[in-house]
Amino acid sequence: MRKLLYPGAAELAAALERPSAGNREIDLKVREILSAVKGGGDAALRAFSERFDGFAVTSLRVEAADIEQAEREVTPALKKAIQSAASNIEKFHLAAIRSAGDNRTIPEVTVTAPGVRCWYRDSPIEKVGLYIPGGTAPLFSTVLMLGIPARLAGCRDILMCTPPGSDGKINPLILYAAKVAGVNAIFRAGGAQAIAAMAYGTESIPAVYKIFGPGNRYVTRAKELVQLEGTAIDMPAGPSELMVIAGRTAIPAFVAADLLSQAEHGTDSQVIMLTDSRQMITLVEKETELQLAILPRKDIAAQSLGNSSMILLESEDKCIETANRYAPEHLIIATPDPMRAAEQVTSAGSVFLGNFSSESTGDYMTGPNHTLPTGGFARSFSGVTLGSFMKRIFFQEVTAEGIQTIGPDTVLMAEAEMLRAHAAAVSVRLKYIDDEKN
Repeated sequence: MRKLLYPGAAELAAALERPSAGNREIDLKVREILSAVKGGGDAALRAFSERFDGFAVTSLRVEAADIEQAEREVTPALKKAIQSAASNIEKFHLAAIRSAGDNRTIPEVTVTAPGVRCWYRDSPIEKVGLYIPGGTAPLFSTVLMLGIPARLAGCRDILMCTPPGSDGKINPLILYAAKVAGVNAIFRAGGAQAIAAMAYGTESIPAVYKIFGPGNRYVTRAKELVQLEGTAIDMPAGPSELMVIAGRTAIPAFVAADLLSQAEHGTDSQVIMLTDSRQMITLVEKETELQLAILPRKDIAAQSLGNSSMILLESEDKCIETANRYAPEHLIIATPDPMRAAEQVTSAGSVFLGNFSSESTGDYMTGPNHTLPTGGFARSFSGVTLGSFMKRIFFQEVTAEGIQTIGPDTVLMAEAEMLRAHAAAVSVRLKYIDDEKN
């Protein structure tokens, strides 16, 4: 990791740059994949599966027998852990429903003017697609994080795409988590081609209205491109990132472990430590070297650390200001008073407070979603919530009294915008009421 001691503005900005190598090449390849799947359907998916996953898929859909076999392969202890995580995730999202008064069934009506009633209803998105990366780690926790709120929201069709291994099988933990979460249909498809299949539909994979889930740069770019053609996405979610604000009371071994926990995600991940303690840099650097040496994924983590920095700043407030500018996916605040610091956070995907709030617990067990905006998008995007799987429909009812109350002003505004037909649509009603009175 680079070490920067009281960097100037330009040096600090350079250290906070995200890795972005090869974006033009990625864009060209993704467009080629999307076009092939759009035109070739299942045949294109099978060709890409053989090319990228090393397996010639015959049946894209994962059948019930495959899921039952996967369940038998999951140990009782892991089943218990998955069920515990699912319970916490449900509790978190159900609390959101209760605090909102469950507007899906009991709309709150607002009278905005005499004779004018307005309300809204949250309605589930009928068809959603979940993308679950395979690659070097089976992210079955993401199945829970996405599938459970989709089910609680009431989505009718919840389908999932995930790449098979070279033996054609999907990790049993992913399949078991899908069963616990309530996923309706599972397909053997990964990468940008899976995003294309869910966006356009193929002979085997139905098109969906919104796509969720993280992935590599190819998956992220594919999501961005299909969004331009009308398929909604959760957010731009690319390589993982973590920022730690380590004050003088932070525990160096914890900080090093947290940095490495995200660095092992992929070679393009980025981790950054901000501190106002020069000693903390020395201690965390030493701990990071010790812990990295014994990691099974140390080669991946080491490359990620090449994108990463430890930065000494003048004060805790300067650290928080820098964190808000960077807008990290994950932010750990290990300072003497983390609650005070938390009140100043304006841009972050998910925030972890205090020495014992490891980002890893958020990945698996605490309850809030771990599908979060990256690349600075936390400035304007939130993580996935129950509301992400719903759309809000507005209703308004205008009575005869109401049209007389708001109609004349509506006509004036429509005419001022030179939209005569808009004005006439109200005027004809006002005239009808006048005629009826006479």
